[in-house]
Amino acid sequence: MIYQALANPIGTPRLRELARNKNKVVLITSDHTRAVPSKITLPILLNEIRSGNPDADITILIATGLHRATTEEEQRKMFGDKIVDNEKIAVNDAFRADDFVHICTLPSGAGFNVNKLAVNCDLLVTEGFIEPHFFAGFSGGRKSILPGICSAETVNENHSYKAIASPYSTGGVLKNNPIHEDMIYAAQKMNVQFIFNVAQDAEKKIIAAFAGDLIKAHEKGCEFINSLSLCEPVTADIVITSNGGFPLDQNLYQTPKAVSTAQACAGDDGVIIMCASCIDGMGGTYFAKLVTSGTLEEIETKLSAIPPKETIPEQWCVQIYNRILKKHPVIIVTTYLDHELIKKANMIPASSPDEALEIAYGIKGRDAKVVVIPDGVSVLAVNK
Repeated sequence: MIYQALANPIGTPRLRELARNKNKVVLITSDHTRAVPSKITLPILLNEIRSGNPDADITILIATGLHRATTEEEQRKMFGDKIVDNEKIAVNDAFRADDFVHICTLPSGAGFNVNKLAVNCDLLVTEGFIEPHFFAGFSGGRKSILPGICSAETVNENHSYKAIASPYSTGGVLKNNPIHEDMIYAAQKMNVQFIFNVAQDAEKKIIAAFAGDLIKAHEKGCEFINSLSLCEPVTADIVITSNGGFPLDQNLYQTPKAVSTAQACAGDDGVIIMCASCIDGMGGTYFAKLVTSGTLEEIETKLSAIPPKETIPEQWCVQIYNRILKKHPVIIVTTYLDHELIKKANMIPASSPDEALEIAYGIKGRDAKVVVIPDGVSVLAVNK
C-alpha cells in the first residue's frame, strides 16, 4: 500500500517527478516520541526522490517540537543503521535561536519562526502518521512544520492558554480549531510540496497510506482515521486507559492524550486510571515544575493570567490536566516515576493496575461500572 500511495498521490504529481531538477531536498520525519514506521518508509521515500534525481542533496530533518533531541541510538532504532551511517540527518532544536528565520505572522497573531534548513531548500517533503490528537484534532500533515520544526516561541504561542481553552481545540475537530488553523497556515507558507502519512493498527503495523497534497492527502487520512476511531462514549464510574504502550507512554507529559479520551467516558466525577511506564520521567522540566507547583486552583490562576506571547513551554498539558482533575480523580499506574511527584501533581500513584482498581473501588464503591479503553490515543469518544 505504500508503493500504491506513492504511485497514485492525491492532488500532486509523483514525488519522483517533483524531485527532478531539485538539488536541495529536506525530508522531515518525526522524533523518538512518535511511532512512525520510518525504518520501512524512509528508505522507500529516499529511493523515490532519487529515482527522479539521483544527485539530490537530501537532508533528513527530525521534527522535535519542544522535545529533547533524538539520540543517535534512538535514530538507529527508528531509521536503521544504513540510513544513520549514510544519510545527512539534522535534529531540530527549538531553543537554538540562530537555527530559525522569521517568516510571517500566523492567523492567531503568533510569530512564525521556522528552521532555516526547511527554508533554504528546493523541495520540502514530510512523513508522519495520523491519529486523533487531543487538541490539534488529528496528528500528521501540517504538524511536521508546526510544532515540528518551529522555534520555541512559535510553538508556545500556538499552544497558548487561550488557544487550548477553545471548545474547538479537541480531538477529531479541525474546523474552527485555532491551533490547526495556525498549523495549516504555517505549512502552506513553507510550500510543503508532498506529504506521506500512514495509519497504523494497535500493533503499530501500517494499515493505510496517504501521499500527495498537504491538505487533500491529510484530509483523506483524517477521514480514514475518523471512520475507525469515532464511537459513542460509554459512561462508567471508573475508566481505565493507556497511551497504547511505547513510545507514547515514556513520560507523564504525554499521558493527558489518553486521559482526555477517558474523560469523555467518566461522566461527572468518574475515576480515571492511566497506565504509563513513565520510564523517561516527567517528560519536561517546564511541565514538571508547573504541574507540581500548587493546588489546582493555584495552577489555574497562574496559567489563565499568562498572555499568548508569554506562554511557558509545556503549559498546555498542565492546563488540560488541570481541567480534567477539577472533575475526576486520576490514578497514574507507573513503576518508574517517583510516586511523591505524582502526588505533588495532584494525582494518585499506583504501582499496578490491580492496586489502582482497588483505590478506585474505594472511591466509587464495589458496584462501580468499569470501562477499559486499551489505547486512549486512538479513540474518538464523541456524542453524535
